[in-house]
Amino acid sequence: MGEIIGIIIFGAVIGALARLFMKGEQNIGMIWTIILGALGALVGSWLSGLIGVEDTPGIDWIRWVISIVVAIVFIGIYLGVRGRGRTRA
Repeated sequence: MGEIIGIIIFGAVIGALARLFMKGEQNIGMIWTIILGALGALVGSWLSGLIGVEDTPGIDWIRWVISIVVAIVFIGIYLGVRGRGRTRA
């Protein structure tokens, strides 16, 4: 149960930071921000492991930056896919 709460909190932080660094307005709800932030964090951790970033004492800044960039990509993809299904009046 604690792991799920940790994923939700980490996903919310990564997703919020990703939205903060994105240009323009993102019409996206908090649930999607958490989901895409958590996915960005998971994929970002995986990618940082592939490039050889090891666990360090303290904050893993490289892992955080990679996770935020991946979350930005996921949010951009989500907004692009969601925007195509809507018609403009």
